[in-house]
Amino acid sequence: MATKTSAPPFAGTAAQEDRLIRLIHEIKGERGSLMRVLQEAQDIYGYLPLEVQTLIARELNIPLEKVYGVVTFYSQFSLTPKGKYQIAVCMGTACYVRGAGVILDKLRKTLGITGAEVTPDGLFSINDCRCIGACGLAPVITINEDVYGRLSPTGEELDDILAKYKE
Repeated sequence: MATKTSAPPFAGTAAQEDRLIRLIHEIKGERGSLMRVLQEAQDIYGYLPLEVQTLIARELNIPLEKVYGVVTFYSQFSLTPKGKYQIAVCMGTACYVRGAGVILDKLRKTLGITGAEVTPDGLFSINDCRCIGACGLAPVITINEDVYGRLSPTGEELDDILAKYKE
């Protein structure tokens, strides 16, 4: 079982910071620049930790509270890192009644993480989602763009599926 971690230490690089600062200076003062900067920052870092929000607030000369308020209001922004492989377990009605809850629990136990966490090696993160529109394949999980359906209610094939991504 993997040891869980809720937030690995921030590990941004000087190159990432330079890229973000250049962008900020290009669009500073434009209407709606905060949203664009936040979107670009998330593309650069993969998420928006406090260190990145503080940099944005300083460079845009706005209060950190405003940056944080926008980040936490919009669901497109993440305060925590995501794994290289993002697992989504469909919890729509068809998937749920066919054992998606058990599958989600098994994944969490196997990887040693919960929804807002990433495995220490940075490979996996998990979240549950609403219907993904593959009800005929219920229960369904996705790993990035790969879809796995008709899983057994006990999740017995999960170890083999995860092994493909660990190689």
